Amino acid sequence: MSDWWKKSVVYQVYPRSFCDSNGDGVGDLRGIIGKLDYIKTLGADVIWLNPIYASPNDDNGSDISDYYAIMPAFGTMAELDELLREAPARGLHILMDLVVNHTSDEHPWFKESRKSKDNPYRDFYIWREGKGTLPPNNWWSYFGGSAWQKCDETGEYYLHVFSRKQPDLNWENPAVRQEVYRIMRFWLDKGVDGFRMDVINYISKVPGLPDGPLMPNGLGDFGPGCINGPRIHEFLQEMNREVLSHYDVMTVGEMPGVSPEQACRYASVEGNELNMVFQFQHMELDFDERYSKWTLLPTPLDALRRNLSTWQTALHGKGWNSLYWNNHDQPRIVSRMGDDSTDALRTASAKMLGTLLHMMQGTPYVYEGEELGMTNVPFTSVEQYRDIDALNGYRELTIIHGLPHEEAFARVNGHSRDNARTPMQWDDSPNAGFTAGEPWIMMNPNYTTIHAAAQINDPDSVFSYYRQLIGLRKQYDIITEGDYEQLLENSKHFFAYRRHRNGQTLTVLCGFNRETIADDEVAPYCTGTQLLCNCSESSSGCWQPFETRVYLSQE
Repeated sequence: MSDWWKKSVVYQVYPRSFCDSNGDGVGDLRGIIGKLDYIKTLGADVIWLNPIYASPNDDNGSDISDYYAIMPAFGTMAELDELLREAPARGLHILMDLVVNHTSDEHPWFKESRKSKDNPYRDFYIWREGKGTLPPNNWWSYFGGSAWQKCDETGEYYLHVFSRKQPDLNWENPAVRQEVYRIMRFWLDKGVDGFRMDVINYISKVPGLPDGPLMPNGLGDFGPGCINGPRIHEFLQEMNREVLSHYDVMTVGEMPGVSPEQACRYASVEGNELNMVFQFQHMELDFDERYSKWTLLPTPLDALRRNLSTWQTALHGKGWNSLYWNNHDQPRIVSRMGDDSTDALRTASAKMLGTLLHMMQGTPYVYEGEELGMTNVPFTSVEQYRDIDALNGYRELTIIHGLPHEEAFARVNGHSRDNARTPMQWDDSPNAGFTAGEPWIMMNPNYTTIHAAAQINDPDSVFSYYRQLIGLRKQYDIITEGDYEQLLENSKHFFAYRRHRNGQTLTVLCGFNRETIADDEVAPYCTGTQLLCNCSESSSGCWQPFETRVYLSQE
């Protein structure tokens, strides 16, 4: 099989918020088709679609009721077939979301499973008797409360690591695995080019489902019993053997709790499992010890530098990195690690963060609007949230932790997934050109100044800069193949590194400074036969806020 995905850049589309073609306030497939040329202009090669399957939408489509049908709000199978014709005509691949740790409780398998203990589908899910009046174990659900829901029909509990409407599949059952492989073949035969696999390292549970260590919320951590379980490699190798190895596809596994050493096995160069993994370590560096991701802490630069550098060196020659700042589950990076207080600082920090990531080894992922420097949203009330995670997070912070509204709201506001899910900002017309109707979630009010129409033809825009970064990846093999050397590892202001290959050196200098500072630290490295890119007009001896430079030199 080829490794075309190594030189590729992925553009992630959250269909509900990308482009609405029929005015119902919800993005759709026809809207995506109409924006293919925009994605091509940016320079991306792959479009990753968040789930578009039939779903009751308890978790915005990650609760699937029919893997062979399209959610009516998104369109029809005929429209998907059209997308699968139009995208390749522009040299674009389509990556589908594969959510198979769980289904919706409205999936026919689960409807059968809950009927009786001897139903043929009973063993498709994980059922257990309670401990007296208590659930089978102390595991919490990621969305709050117990991970177990009692079923009136049989008196037993089913496991749901996420929402109670997302029962976990029982991967110990060979029939479940064969059904999943049948689903995968259906979509691959239809023409999709691979899968992003949702929490795929959760599918193997520890036998006996033991209690987890107690957490601040009084429940047990499900992680030790669910994450990177004892049969996970067996399951993924079987999936590869039976399905993936028969197609020239790209695969990425979303894997919370994975280490670089584990990733080298999941994404080994031997290619018997997946091509790459999504890891979360760099996204958890600002987590609060007590309140987890509902944090008010900044991301420490030294920890970020150490973490990303570790992943670069650990996987070099052994596996393959995925590179991302933003996705549908993360707040906007320019608000999180940059500075959105002024347009100049927002633009500079968006470019700097893009440079830092795109000059590393791995496959970059650009989330819709990231290429514009879209920001977090100034929500003013809990009622504006649409995400089950944000709503449950606010409830847990106020009820369980006893925080006042102001603090709880501030914590959720900064890290709510809804920050990434407000509609794409196409222009300054009403609703940013996203819809002619009422958007399913509020618009970010800054769409009047931050939008695609203002940036596509502006050579100084974030969009144009991202387009330049993507072009450099395709032009210079050192970016995709070179080894990695950390620089200035104790700096308070700079994340700097070098890449080396065949006598060439790529020097990447990224400033996290919010004010102009002296360039003494980086001055010795500001040499090279070619300045490939920079995002500021520098004055001698100074480094502008969030300035970044990339030099290429030949020995």
